Amino acid sequence: MNHFPIFLNTAGRRIVLSGGGDAALAKLRLLMKTTAHISVFAPDADDQIKIWAAEGKLRLIERAMEPGDAMCAALFYAADEDAAEDKRTAAIAHADGALVNIVDNLADSQFITPAIVDRDPVTVAIGTEGAAPVLARAIKADLEERLPTSLGTLARIGKTFRKAADALPFGRARRDFWRDYYFNAGPKAVADSVEAVQPALDNLLADHLLRETRKGHVAFVGAGPGDPELLTLKARKALDEADVVIYDRLISKEILELARREATMLDVGKEAFGPSTPQEVINDLIVEHGLKGAQVVRLKSGDATVFGRLDEEIEAVTEAGVDYHIVPGITAASAAVASIGQSLTRRGRNSSVRFLTGHDTRGFADHDWRALAQTGEVAAIYMGKKSARFIQGRLLMHGIDPATPVTFVENASRTDQQVLSTTVAEMEPTLTEAGLGGPALTFIGLAPRAALAAIPEIPMPQMPEQIQEAH
Repeated sequence: MNHFPIFLNTAGRRIVLSGGGDAALAKLRLLMKTTAHISVFAPDADDQIKIWAAEGKLRLIERAMEPGDAMCAALFYAADEDAAEDKRTAAIAHADGALVNIVDNLADSQFITPAIVDRDPVTVAIGTEGAAPVLARAIKADLEERLPTSLGTLARIGKTFRKAADALPFGRARRDFWRDYYFNAGPKAVADSVEAVQPALDNLLADHLLRETRKGHVAFVGAGPGDPELLTLKARKALDEADVVIYDRLISKEILELARREATMLDVGKEAFGPSTPQEVINDLIVEHGLKGAQVVRLKSGDATVFGRLDEEIEAVTEAGVDYHIVPGITAASAAVASIGQSLTRRGRNSSVRFLTGHDTRGFADHDWRALAQTGEVAAIYMGKKSARFIQGRLLMHGIDPATPVTFVENASRTDQQVLSTTVAEMEPTLTEAGLGGPALTFIGLAPRAALAAIPEIPMPQMPEQIQEAH
């Protein structure tokens, strides 16, 4: 992020613009929404600018800018539509101490003006750092359809009521009140009339003052494999409600960004065969915050019910008397198999699929290797990267066809996803040589659909061709 978004208080301050053509008109239509004092310097201004000046909406000085004209200005816009003149006026404004924007010149501008959705006093700013103005306009159009024009009215009335709402305890009780106002009682009232909103607020506050404080609650939430678009609606809602988010190392930054900004974020970074927070400590953290009355989200990668030690955490909160619920998520196996164009089961090939773990609390996990070695069997192995040689040896010992396909999917569903296709005979040293650094899911008995024709004559993959960018 090169441009940090802020909202600048322009009330009563100067904004200066140089230019009188189309570029100036476009900027002025936006700037006149503010309560700033706007000065325009233009030897030959458009008639519309002259009309605005006559109406007192801005001050027009019909000459070119000179040194000192931007003194005490908060912002300056060079909209001369001439590169040399823009450079000259920008230098004057910069010397006068104003922040400078040169229209259609991102490189030499000190700030940019975002696309704006105006529901005064609610303002949504959309910026792409000049990379995709068309995209910014599309987002703006989408938001304008979603946000009713009455939203500004609700916000203005709500602003006058903030001091009265302070009678509610700070934190969740107050947030619940405002959520009820903006998404329930307020829209219903304003649909009748603006005059109906204030009585609705009074009644709503009286109701919330009589409510009991909400008890602590824990949501065990499956965050999916990493792509935030694969997060369920229930998971998004839980994150929006959370006072405390306790998460593992596999949760993507994009998903953590969806939590409330005020939420307490606790990283308990569990890692196989490496440093991690003991499970007992995690249990204690969940219980501690639940007993304090917090809405806790225990965020787990994939689906919380698959190899997530969920039962131990449920037992801890149940014993402590804290209520909970489970929000399922898309497990890594589902995302990974979709990325290679396959399905986990297929008529005539396999009527079942095994979800296995490569290791457990005692080390490498043992399974029914004889059954897994049968022709047509399919297994999805979680946390199997470090135990790949062990798995390979057990399968070969129990008679699996060495040409059986093996696929590793690293960072399933994420932008840096990688797919490595090989066979049981070559899964090691192929995996080690590939140097996959992220979490990987191992499929025994499945190959990427594009590679099916090459099996069983798959040669030992060579770097870098062995790692293919997933589609």
